[in-house]
Amino acid sequence: MNDDKWRREVSRDSERLKEAERSRRSLLVQTVFLGSLSVLFLAPLLAGAYLGRWLDSLGEGYTVRWTVNLILLGLALGVFNVYLFIRKYW
Repeated sequence: MNDDKWRREVSRDSERLKEAERSRRSLLVQTVFLGSLSVLFLAPLLAGAYLGRWLDSLGEGYTVRWTVNLILLGLALGVFNVYLFIRKYW
């Protein structure tokens, strides 16, 4: 291996390492991403719980039919939101 070829390979490898370092996600970016996932998952879940509880309180007697159903719907919607978000941005 001649000297010129060796220098070109070292230079190329050095550029690859620098590019990998620049494209690495920082801790702050990862924290914001995780917070966004949490909001996307919990917002429909909590909205379903509150809406279901309110609808159950309108009826007579004790029932949790609306609450359970809307919590499950919120859970499914939250999982779908997280899936779409990860697929688009990660």
